[in-house]
Amino acid sequence: MIIVFVVLVLAVFGGLHWYVWRRMVRDTTARPGVARRVGTALVVGGPFLMFAAIASERGGAPFWLQQVLAWPGFLWMAFSLYLLLGLLVGEVVRPLLRRVLERRSTPAVEPVGVRENTPVRTRVPDLEAEPSSEPETSSEAEAGAEAGAEAGSGAKPGPAEKPEPAATGPSRRLFVSRVVGGAAAAAAVGTVGYGTYGVLRGPKVKRVTVPLAKLPRSAHGYRIAVVSDVHLGPVLGRGFAQKVVDTINSTQPDLIAVVGDLVDGSVKDLGPAAAPLAQLKARHGSFFVTGNHEYFSGAEEWVARVRELGLRPLENARTELADFDLAGVNDVAGEDEGQGPDFVKALGDRDRSRACVLLAHQPVQIHDSVEHGVDLQLSGHTHGGQLWPGSLIADQANPTLAGLERYGDTQLYVSRGAGAWGPPTRVGAPSDITIVELASRQA
Repeated sequence: MIIVFVVLVLAVFGGLHWYVWRRMVRDTTARPGVARRVGTALVVGGPFLMFAAIASERGGAPFWLQQVLAWPGFLWMAFSLYLLLGLLVGEVVRPLLRRVLERRSTPAVEPVGVRENTPVRTRVPDLEAEPSSEPETSSEAEAGAEAGAEAGSGAKPGPAEKPEPAATGPSRRLFVSRVVGGAAAAAAVGTVGYGTYGVLRGPKVKRVTVPLAKLPRSAHGYRIAVVSDVHLGPVLGRGFAQKVVDTINSTQPDLIAVVGDLVDGSVKDLGPAAAPLAQLKARHGSFFVTGNHEYFSGAEEWVARVRELGLRPLENARTELADFDLAGVNDVAGEDEGQGPDFVKALGDRDRSRACVLLAHQPVQIHDSVEHGVDLQLSGHTHGGQLWPGSLIADQANPTLAGLERYGDTQLYVSRGAGAWGPPTRVGAPSDITIVELASRQA
């Protein structure tokens, strides 16, 4: 079954790239040549680099090789998506543009015949007129002969008088293909470029107020900085981590919650990139729970590493703060390693009269949170879809794509995340660090 699925996916993937090659390479070149060979190499080499980048990251290839492959491979992933969408839109534009060109290239022909309401001049021969005494010159005779020839039905203009032929069908098609292909490529480059700039610039601060019925008046206005999905790796490194830390510290939060997917790689490769996390500052400390990508990268080593950096991991554990309980559960990806979420261990013996905030990487864990009387769950994982229209798929796969929603007596807040997985690009889902301000209904 898995083999059939893989074959089907590869067939669809290959078919889409064949379509891109046909529209962008074959249809925009008049004949085989250098341009067609270069275009073919790009369309074939792009997917190869993309799969190589994914395989090198997941397979633990030397980190320098991951860095070499990551930028071109992952950017092709985003570029090919928007190039394909642009070409599909072009299928609608293509016949319209062709029709406009056909109308412009067709000359207006005036019908031969007598114009309506135009008087006809006739010449009545003067029978009484005397013949001219002057002999007809040779030039006049030639002019008369030419006039008679032109009056005939089979006269053709000389070589110098032939009109320039109108554009033929194939040349129009070539022009239309180049216009549509060029527009699609320009739109894809612009979209990916702007989306990449948005990620590399660093996340923006988003503020959300969440009222909790059990929160005491003394905790009204308590601020939790929620950061998820930083995805430090071969693309986003130490410089990006420093931007995230500086942004969090600038908000002066009471507590910092790192809710998973901090890294895409081993401690050996990414330990230096994560070093700025030691600079995080909050009145009540920084806390961490695992995401699914930690289990791809050596979760136990990363838990130990973040503890060294001053963060407190909550591995199916709870801590009682002055005004509410703060708990954390492992990600569901840890189940394969016997380290999955354990809500009973984290929440089973707590005092339910106190407000409880739970850190859980994936929004799908909300149903367990409702069952265990959690007041607020803080999550990430979805990236808000990261690349539109991927958000449409992510929305179906998660109870909440982004933002704040209520499930019974439990509220769920999902951050879009600070970084990006794969392409360092976001379209329609800007990155954020969220300041969740708790509000007491007793205030």
